[in-house]
Amino acid sequence: MKQTHLFQAENIVAGYEKKVIIHDVSLEIPPNEISVIIGANGSGKSTLLKTLARLIKPVSGNITLDGKPISKFPPKQLARVLGLLPQSPVVPEGISVADLVGRGRFPHQSLFAGWTDKDYQAVAEAMDIMNITQFSNRSIDELSGGQRQRVWIAMALAQQTDILFLDEPTTFLDITYQVEILDLLTDLNRKYGTTIVMVLHDINLSARYADNMFALHEGKLVAEGAPSEVITETMIQDIFGLHCMVVDDPVSGSPSVVPIGRYHGNGDLVSK
Repeated sequence: MKQTHLFQAENIVAGYEKKVIIHDVSLEIPPNEISVIIGANGSGKSTLLKTLARLIKPVSGNITLDGKPISKFPPKQLARVLGLLPQSPVVPEGISVADLVGRGRFPHQSLFAGWTDKDYQAVAEAMDIMNITQFSNRSIDELSGGQRQRVWIAMALAQQTDILFLDEPTTFLDITYQVEILDLLTDLNRKYGTTIVMVLHDINLSARYADNMFALHEGKLVAEGAPSEVITETMIQDIFGLHCMVVDDPVSGSPSVVPIGRYHGNGDLVSK
């Protein structure tokens, strides 16, 4: 099982150059659980994730790991605890699947030492978890979108961190691959206790897979808790401006958002 860590953000203000995106956000990431950040486009989801992962320096506020500011951690030391898969990672041209996954071992390797048995084992295990071992010698350029995404996640897994941040891991994938990726991440969490924090667009998939949710609106944290506490008709209206019903998912029992829209199924205009 992965080690349990206390990860907290207090009164975070962050953004790009002179534009503030995140306004006074405080949160604590539940250890060994799956948390999902939701919100409308432009609400600051990715900016918050990047700030928590130390890719963006906050204007003010504190982010701590086990009581120590993350700004005080040497990069390699932090990378042994916290892994990040960005939204649109750059693929090195012509690189093989095994070589790309192997890059996840960088934080564990010294400058002059070669690969160890532990490195090879970590890469093999990550590829096995993501079911990509059969692609190990193929160029990543030859793979489908869903297969590529599994390779990127395998690279993050090979890093063997206790905390894993993923920014839109299912973007541009069809529903089959979305469910497959989220099932694999859930397996990782349940088997190893990896703390996972994801940004997701799909509200219903978020509610189905999350143990905990953070809801952002215009850069402010407006709700957090279990999906049943966050996904309500009022909250969806406030965050997304969407008139909807919230019903129980017939498969998982989690809350599921049913948009009402402007028309009934028979084509009649819905009165507001």
